Amino acid sequence: MVIIVLIIMSQLHEKIFQALKILLNIEQNFIPLHEPSFDGKEWQYVKECLGTGWVSTAGKFVDEFELQLAQYTRSKYAIAVVNGTSALHICLKLAGVKPNDEVIIPALTFVATANAVSYCSAIPHFVDSEEKTLGLDPVKLEKYLEIIAEIDNNECFNKNTGRRIKAVVPVHTFGHPVDIDYIKEICNNFSVVLIEDAAESLGSFYKKRHTGLDGLMSALSFNGNKIISTGGGGAILTNDESLAKQARHLTTTAKIPHKWEYIHDELGYNYRMPNINAALGCAQLEQMTGILQCKRYLAKRYEKVFNEIQGVRFFTEPEFAKSNYWLNCILLDIPDLELRDKILKITNENGIMTRPTWTLLNQLPMYKDCPKMTLTTAEKLSARLINIPSSANL
Repeated sequence: MVIIVLIIMSQLHEKIFQALKILLNIEQNFIPLHEPSFDGKEWQYVKECLGTGWVSTAGKFVDEFELQLAQYTRSKYAIAVVNGTSALHICLKLAGVKPNDEVIIPALTFVATANAVSYCSAIPHFVDSEEKTLGLDPVKLEKYLEIIAEIDNNECFNKNTGRRIKAVVPVHTFGHPVDIDYIKEICNNFSVVLIEDAAESLGSFYKKRHTGLDGLMSALSFNGNKIISTGGGGAILTNDESLAKQARHLTTTAKIPHKWEYIHDELGYNYRMPNINAALGCAQLEQMTGILQCKRYLAKRYEKVFNEIQGVRFFTEPEFAKSNYWLNCILLDIPDLELRDKILKITNENGIMTRPTWTLLNQLPMYKDCPKMTLTTAEKLSARLINIPSSANL
């Protein structure tokens, strides 16, 4: 049996490459991991910005983009900003995260999640992920907090460090929703604020409701490689009118509206999205239905092909969710860094862009001393997971 498994695994990198080569019908020198498609009114709307001169942070497209985002996600308020990291920074700040607080985040996520915590002079506290969603593991989180947390005056503290644990930030990894109901219950029980990093999950739904609506606030991203792109951009979602007003004020350099005076009443941030970027966003949002259909069609084709190859499987959405399948990925049956890297090498050398998941954040030099739980699943996923081309136009 061991010999058979070794033979299968030794040939797996070639089988995966051939499957991708046939499935993607390579006719070009390079297939990127995820590229934007501008097949709508992007040129028309951008030209309107150029023609009218409204290219900066004021203009009709900013207002329209925010309105369309709120309507699509069914959030009461959407505030458009320059990127997803700035969106998450403001979410954390308005949630009351202070210097030296701890904020619980998965170790398996893009570095921006931890960076936004650091912008608040707070400390990322890394927890494990689950294979079912690739996101934060609520079962492990609950058991972990039962050991390390204590509640004092309706606030949560880490018994080991003495620091306040202010917030939990689950990430909807690669667009796949986490079990947010369970995580929300944990946050309520331990008196911590829930902030959603929904940067990758525009168009994803948890139990028929859009991601990003269960926390106090959430952050979206419209970077060049996201499900829709504004070039660079992000947004804050919230159902709280007061928080929405504060977010809009802070991201506009905390400037008090006036026809000519420059009066700023607190430390603010130059985070508002420019009109020319919002113009792209409006055109992209008009195409969301078609983009998501193409993404799901591609995912179904991947699933069919990889189900026929021993030693690997295509990752599919959890049963309680409908994912946008932002970045498709395959999982090796067993953790094997050597095999993973063989697959990455053969595909990238032959014009098919693939990549491993992010380096676990606790392994990065600036975060290596941060508190963490045992990260067994995240470490195994890191040695098993490979992202494969995911553009809607494929």
